[in-house]
Amino acid sequence: MIRVTICAYDKPDNVGGPVSWIRRLLPLLRDRGVEVRCLFVMHWGDSGPALTPLLEAGFDCRWTNLDTTEARIGWILDDLRANPPDIFVPNLVVAGYYAARWAREAGIPTVGILHSVDPFYHGILDTFVYGRGKWRLSSVVCVSEELKRAVLARGQTNVRVDRIPYGVNIPTQHVRRKPGILRLAFAGRFAEEQKRIGEVTRALCAAASLSGVEAVMYGDGPNRALVEHILQTVGASLPVHLGGLVDSETIQTRMLETDVVVLLSDYEGLPIALLEAMACGCVPVCLAIRSGIPELVEHEVSGLLVNDRGQAFVEAIRRLRDDARLWQYLSDGAKSAACAFSSATSADHWARHFAELVEPRIGGVTVPHPRRLDLPPVHPALASADQRFAAPSIGSQLRAGMRSFLGGTRRRLRG
Repeated sequence: MIRVTICAYDKPDNVGGPVSWIRRLLPLLRDRGVEVRCLFVMHWGDSGPALTPLLEAGFDCRWTNLDTTEARIGWILDDLRANPPDIFVPNLVVAGYYAARWAREAGIPTVGILHSVDPFYHGILDTFVYGRGKWRLSSVVCVSEELKRAVLARGQTNVRVDRIPYGVNIPTQHVRRKPGILRLAFAGRFAEEQKRIGEVTRALCAAASLSGVEAVMYGDGPNRALVEHILQTVGASLPVHLGGLVDSETIQTRMLETDVVVLLSDYEGLPIALLEAMACGCVPVCLAIRSGIPELVEHEVSGLLVNDRGQAFVEAIRRLRDDARLWQYLSDGAKSAACAFSSATSADHWARHFAELVEPRIGGVTVPHPRRLDLPPVHPALASADQRFAAPSIGSQLRAGMRSFLGGTRRRLRG
């Protein structure tokens, strides 16, 4: 039995690949002799779609509402001391990456995960893969070949770099296209950053202006109001509507009712919603970006790649609407391509990766809990997730001291 402790975030609107990944992977790891304990950092005190299902599935989960990096590091180290694992995985939690230093000092291998190519992950690379030696991880796992290539292109590092793609279930069912209609779907975060959700919404409206084309948008996010505004104006008389949230348990049910899945992001890691849809036989129509997409979609074989969110996208949809043979060929190709990314295959790779990192131990493990953390400066790309304790300024301390003195003076006078 290999014992793994993994960190994660959770909040009510927590949607996206990392959430689907952790919910699906952990039960499969348990079947393979890997016992996983989860440490959740909660936002605003409310759980989301990750914590509750894992608790219900019998996983040992702990959570905290602590809001500073130093406090979170202390909480994580306390747990590692009380429940020392064989492997520690910080995942997305910056405090976990800092805590990994002391886990490694205790002889516990540490594994980082790169889920995407956004600036956050460049910060992880700068600090924990190519940074000062004491902060470096044992290994880092990339979810796509492009991510792995980008890491290795940075130069030499003593951190092991591996690729383990996300995995999805491969249903026996296959999308059946209805005569005279082409159903489009987007599934993901409603966010301008990365997803360009405003342009995606307009693109779906433009496609739905074609006769026999309709679209649905699944998801939620910070720019939901923008999506609703575009649908109420540009898409007011068009068959484009919101479909609500979907998770790893329901997404394929929805995708089996869809003919085409749309992804027009600026960048991706390995888009799991796209994989879920392809496994059902949905034809992907994607922006031709380097990250994530080429690994899944071969143009004219397992989907269509377009160069813009405007006319090129609409023309691709028109082709699929008008050519049922082309749609069926690409649908079969999409499902075939997705079969290489099954959940079982991904879990096998993770179990093997952990087994290769575990080292024999003699005696117990004691994880240090230093009184002084001495953290490196906050990396700009990690600043939003690395909220340090702010010591009061000299001025604020003087003002507080004066208020305390005056309050004491007034109490003495009243007495």
